Amino acid sequence: MDEIIVDAVGEVCPKPVILTKTELDKISSGTVKTKVDDDICVENIKRYAEGQGYDFDFKQTDYGFETTVVKKEGQASEVEGKVTKNVNNGKLVVAISTDTMGKGDEKLGEKLAKSFIYSMSETDPAPDTLIFYNSGIKFTTEGSEVLDDLKKLEEKGTTIMTCGTCLDYYEKKDQLAIGVVSNMYEIYEQLSQADRNIIIR
Repeated sequence: MDEIIVDAVGEVCPKPVILTKTELDKISSGTVKTKVDDDICVENIKRYAEGQGYDFDFKQTDYGFETTVVKKEGQASEVEGKVTKNVNNGKLVVAISTDTMGKGDEKLGEKLAKSFIYSMSETDPAPDTLIFYNSGIKFTTEGSEVLDDLKKLEEKGTTIMTCGTCLDYYEKKDQLAIGVVSNMYEIYEQLSQADRNIIIR
């Protein structure tokens, strides 16, 4: 059986969970040990593992914790980069209207919004369409810290649309770095024709 070590020390969730999941998806059976320095990461990996039916254990170490997830032969299928489409659940559209997530501390909101986009890029199925408007357009323009995550989503087949009026308002029309310029008619069409919508405010 394979044994894989994942070093996620210093990383915050959901990244340790996603790194663990990625390695488990690559193997038909084996063990993935993940190094973390936060007990919240331990709990999150535990919930993921138990939700999949995998065996889970952890131990304390000098750097924090080491989780152990054991996947047995026949538990789930090997992914190896395969893209899962929204065939069974219909078209999914995600609309992001802000460069923060939720109300409260702005720095925390920025961190949560980036983490949400990263989580989308690392999880299948990917949304069919991603829409950015108002201050959310900062994610699709030059200098954005999530452009690599958005490129990964685009490679999975996600259409990325950014409001042209919003680009004009923030004087970023010449700085669009990914996707296409859109308008409120197209945005309304996407949202109204979707089977499922997620709207981040």
